[in-house]
Amino acid sequence: MAFFSSQGFSFGSTYNYDTIKNMGHISPMVQSHLKLVYLTLCCALASSAVGAYLHVMLNIGGLLTFIGGILSIGWLFSVPIFEERKRFGILMGGALLQGATIGPIVKTVVDFDPSILVSAFVGTALAFGCFSAAAMVARRREFLYLGGILSSGFSLLLLFQFGSSLFGFSATSFKIELYYGLVLFMGYIIFDTQDIIERAHNGDLDYIKHALTLFTDFIAVLVRILIIMVKNSSEKEDKKKKRRS
Repeated sequence: MAFFSSQGFSFGSTYNYDTIKNMGHISPMVQSHLKLVYLTLCCALASSAVGAYLHVMLNIGGLLTFIGGILSIGWLFSVPIFEERKRFGILMGGALLQGATIGPIVKTVVDFDPSILVSAFVGTALAFGCFSAAAMVARRREFLYLGGILSSGFSLLLLFQFGSSLFGFSATSFKIELYYGLVLFMGYIIFDTQDIIERAHNGDLDYIKHALTLFTDFIAVLVRILIIMVKNSSEKEDKKKKRRS
């Protein structure tokens, strides 16, 4: 709770509608930039949904779409910033490939219980909105110190995944990795939002690149919430079957 009760932002009686509207530290130019960022993010999420749907229908997701998504990101950064239409199209194509890549997870969820997919998306959107709002109403640069902590945490996550691949996965290690990754990327939502705001104040108005950053955070959180919800539902079903038998 102390994490969210630092200078300028706290839950409780001081967190109300007036607090949400209090973004005086964000200039009108930056606010306009943020609108473009989130509009582009919504378009990217819609494109990824199409990609996931194409996998469910045509089974196109896999290693090739994963590699294609990585290459599209590299291509995006190589295109000059003033070529907005081209970069926007590349982002949409990369998002579609990313959606196809997570398509197998989506298909598993749909086959198991389609309502989980809706619940997971709504939950992710709410969490994303709350953490983004926390970063916006906080003082400028208040959460930028998280960058070093999150980078170290991400390195630990990679080491943990590498160790698990060498010594074998277990149910406990998988659960730790799952929840640890979820918390880590929740932190990245706050950090990346404030980083985008600060970069915009310093003249970096590349809304396509910034939307890509938030898109990556959103997908990372969504995938983990999907897996957690399916796992919990599956365990509940198993318990019910054991009781019946």
